[in-house]
Amino acid sequence: MPRCRSRPGAGGRWRRCGCAGAAAGRCSPVSPGPRGRSAVWPRGRRCTSASRASRRRRGGRRVRAAAAGGLGPEPSGDGSPGCRVYQVFESVAKKYDVMNDSMTLGIHRVWKDILVHKMNPSPGTLLLDVAGGTGDIAFRFINYVHAVRERQLQRKLKHHQNLSWQEIFENYQEDKSDSLGDSQVVVCDINREMLKVGKQKAQHLGYSKGLSWVLGNAEELPFDDDMFDVYTIAFGIRNVTRIDLALEEAYRVLKPGGRFLCLEFSHVSNPLLSRLYDLYSFQVIPVLGEVIAGDWKSYQYLVESIRRFPPQEELKAMIEDAGFFKVDYENLNFGIVAIHSGFKL
Repeated sequence: MPRCRSRPGAGGRWRRCGCAGAAAGRCSPVSPGPRGRSAVWPRGRRCTSASRASRRRRGGRRVRAAAAGGLGPEPSGDGSPGCRVYQVFESVAKKYDVMNDSMTLGIHRVWKDILVHKMNPSPGTLLLDVAGGTGDIAFRFINYVHAVRERQLQRKLKHHQNLSWQEIFENYQEDKSDSLGDSQVVVCDINREMLKVGKQKAQHLGYSKGLSWVLGNAEELPFDDDMFDVYTIAFGIRNVTRIDLALEEAYRVLKPGGRFLCLEFSHVSNPLLSRLYDLYSFQVIPVLGEVIAGDWKSYQYLVESIRRFPPQEELKAMIEDAGFFKVDYENLNFGIVAIHSGFKL
């Protein structure tokens, strides 16, 4: 029987997960995060039998996924974890960034910049970026917080004009050693290949501090309640099986006062532009997928998933139903994409 894990309880004490393995004394604790912060590490996982029972309970609900607007995994008859969405992103992972640039003419970079500026994170922020395997949002978050931290240090130095050069230098070096001000970003993705690409990019670009990677499902996040200050999901929520479950999980893991931000392709309101957009999407994007990534079907699926995704007002209502307050959205490029925002109060 596989070993399952305990998780920290109140006061930092370890508590058993309650499975058969715990009764037999075979549970092993998960190490807490840096400085005792267990927030960035996965929750205790259930044993195999408990996981199977959970999947059986959810089996009937997944059949009704279309009612919630989802386009996620389609379970096979033998209950194997293989699914259409996983295979799509496993197939396109290595060419994902190149295809994004080709499909959007590079504009996706601007959209992601707008998302992070809308977030406006400060040093000390703990971010969970779901479906963020390639690291685009995580890297922007780190850059943004680093820039804010640098401005704070500059202002601090201006208020110490009476110090000697040596004292100023020592203070600056001491503060600069913590360039993110305890900020951390956890990238959570269900696809191993996407995470692999993200880790390779992080290594190549020199990102390591304040960054961690977790394999996990948006519908059953491996984190405890009230953990994160901000939850982001960029171009990922339309691919989950149950959007409502993903939203409920987002609400659960956010701290009170935490913010939910979703960047996703949406619906163009202008009829003429909508027709042109459909023509480009269905006639050009699959061809680009074939030419650049050698994968017509995956990009045909991506286009179809965009068209079947709930429009702006419907997604707003779903976010409110999950418990969020002050929910609104901002259309970008006439509604080709939209950023939805909400708060856990």
